Amino acid sequence: MRFYLPLLFILISVSLHAQTYEIFGQVVSKETGNPITDATVFVEVLGAQTSTDSLGNYSLKLPEGIHVVGVFSLEMTTSVQKVDLNSNLRLDFILKDILSELEEVEVTEVRLQTNGITRLNAIEGFGIYEAKKNELIILDDFAANKVSNNARQIFAKVPGLNIWESDFAGIQLDIAARGLGPSRTANFNTRQNGYDMSADALGYPESYYMPSMQAVERIEIVRGAASLQYGSQFGGMLNFKLKEVNDKPLEVNMEQAVGSFGLLNSYVSLGGKTDKVQYFSYYQYRQGEGWRPNSSFYSHLGFASMNYEFSERLKVGVEYSFLHYVAQQPGGLRNDDFEQGDIKISHRGRNWFQVSWNLFAATLDYKFSDQTKLNVRSFGLVSGRDALGNLEQIDRIDDPTVNRTLISDQFKNFGSEVRLLHYYNIFGRKSALVVGGRYYNGLTLRQQGDASPEADADFNHLNPNELEDFDYDFPSQNHALFAENIFNLTDKLSITPGLRFEHIRTDATGIWRQIVRDFAGNIKAENTFEDDRVVRRSFLLGGLGVSYRLSDQVNLYTNYSENFRSVTFSDLRLNNPNFLLDSLITDESGFNMDLGVRGNVLDWLNVDVSLFYLQYNDRIGVLLPAGSTLLFRTNVGDSRHFGIESLLEMDVFGLLGKEFEDQRLSLFTNFSLINATYIKSDDNAIKGKQVEYVPNVMFRTGLSYALKDFKATYQFSYMGDQFSDATNSSTNPNALTGLIPAYTVMDISFDYQPGRYKITAGVNNLTNQQYFTRRAESYPGPGIIPATIRSFYLSLGVRI
Repeated sequence: MRFYLPLLFILISVSLHAQTYEIFGQVVSKETGNPITDATVFVEVLGAQTSTDSLGNYSLKLPEGIHVVGVFSLEMTTSVQKVDLNSNLRLDFILKDILSELEEVEVTEVRLQTNGITRLNAIEGFGIYEAKKNELIILDDFAANKVSNNARQIFAKVPGLNIWESDFAGIQLDIAARGLGPSRTANFNTRQNGYDMSADALGYPESYYMPSMQAVERIEIVRGAASLQYGSQFGGMLNFKLKEVNDKPLEVNMEQAVGSFGLLNSYVSLGGKTDKVQYFSYYQYRQGEGWRPNSSFYSHLGFASMNYEFSERLKVGVEYSFLHYVAQQPGGLRNDDFEQGDIKISHRGRNWFQVSWNLFAATLDYKFSDQTKLNVRSFGLVSGRDALGNLEQIDRIDDPTVNRTLISDQFKNFGSEVRLLHYYNIFGRKSALVVGGRYYNGLTLRQQGDASPEADADFNHLNPNELEDFDYDFPSQNHALFAENIFNLTDKLSITPGLRFEHIRTDATGIWRQIVRDFAGNIKAENTFEDDRVVRRSFLLGGLGVSYRLSDQVNLYTNYSENFRSVTFSDLRLNNPNFLLDSLITDESGFNMDLGVRGNVLDWLNVDVSLFYLQYNDRIGVLLPAGSTLLFRTNVGDSRHFGIESLLEMDVFGLLGKEFEDQRLSLFTNFSLINATYIKSDDNAIKGKQVEYVPNVMFRTGLSYALKDFKATYQFSYMGDQFSDATNSSTNPNALTGLIPAYTVMDISFDYQPGRYKITAGVNNLTNQQYFTRRAESYPGPGIIPATIRSFYLSLGVRI
């Protein structure tokens, strides 16, 4: 605590006002000589920006020092100039039509910027990303299966991601990095347009909702160092930024897709911008029969937003997201099913899953000056999910006369974040400070009991007033304060210290019942227990990042950040015939470290290579005690994870020294080596064992080709062996735990957009590999969840 208080004082008190000057000018077209309206004038590193008026004029006030000023406009080349600002300065820009003849250096820049992945600026929006491991995925820049939200293709260039592939329709997302659990992306702080979208950010951080990839403009990923700004999670932050329409009052996009296994996808979006109002909305309907019996689904997904600009200083917005889907779940497979290649079968015909999501948000941006800006994000969630079916082990026959189990969750939460971004000079150099606070109040209502023995999707308890298993309320509260500051010590060296103070309260109130039956199913004993627990904790997290520019294009960085993860509601109470819960389960803590280099080391080669170390204390997992078929969920021990994450992307034509103005060919290689081991445990059967769901080797590679309006992408993925439990059991008769064998899979996608029309098509799992990525303890199993076999899709669209 004595270490952190001086650092917090430095972050807040060092914000000294220095001399500022005006930089102004005009942006015009080279071909016509006409002024360019609504061009974006931005300042690299500072993140300051403005737009040109109807005469192409702009004006910015900046602190004294060296700045890199750039201009961007649709269908025009980007221009960047470096200036040493020590007095008021006029700086004009002349932009060329992007279709006109470009110089060789400009062609190289375009190639490097349009291959689908790049990095966030040091300051972007109201966040600081200097010295942090991060990725920025630009979805329109490459061909991929966005109809089915195929995560394997969309995240192909993000090193170190483990992806569960148990949902052929892409309704849910299951990803994780650095040896963390992928289940519903619970180890990331998941966001949409900058605000939370998970079920309960503290007690149940699982994401049952995911926006349509057809409506997403970019995906921002920040690794574990994001814990200081976006919550304390080990995984970091994942943000989906939805599209906007900036250049016309009304634009309509319609797409109709069909695919294998009865897939039907209808998508339509409306968006536009007037002088004061900007709006965007979309609706998507999907349905399919699935490639296994008992796996049909349908979903409705919608979004609407409106932003109103009261003045150059004040802008407010409102947003609403909606999701409703119902899916039948065919259950898991037994070991012998998969070994014999009999994966197109189902042992469960009465299992269903339902999600209803309502996500609200309101935003406010206020500009006090060019140096000081305020952002407020408030959000609310009123949603629920229902899991219905037979939870018994998959090697047991599903008796159609026995009542099913229904687990029903209702989520009601509200939160608000306030951020203040301030630019200033200290010791003659520019710096930036972000300070903010967060308030979060959540409530989860969880009920579990008997439901109809029929095979239909009847999501109602038979005895709602006297549930057979449990009836719980899980309130939670979170108050947080955070601050980060970029100090530029020299033209090349910067440090970014940060702090986050957290206060967390989690409650558990309710009753649960224990029913003991004999082998004939008769009740021998029945006990009812009451529970009323309150857990409060306050703590301080710290971090430090260092960045050094080796050249204008290459950056060396390192960082350290502390992490924390509270116990979830599933850790506190869940009746499942496949495993038991430890009543003394506790929170998890640890830290992340990175050391990396990134940038364009050659004109034709872009690299992002880093070493990482993750310390994870009191990790929660499952054990399989000797002689038992029931799993035990507890704090299994401390683990340490270290490895290398690398992305190399090559401009093939640039390497060959050839010039092709209207086409490009890129080759990427995404390679990760991870060693994740339990270094401490009270159980000798775990110490020294490999952490579950961590492939030692992850390798993805591919080719992307573009010719004018045509794009094509080929991808190859290899994932090494991984275990599904902490004891590293190789097999288990009930298929709940055991080895997940290594596998390879290939995909190919095409995208053609002539004018206002759009055609996309592709093949997933090109060689029809049979593999699986997870063993489920309950839904959607239990047992082995096989990945989707070969499938096709075709989509036709038009923009009006």
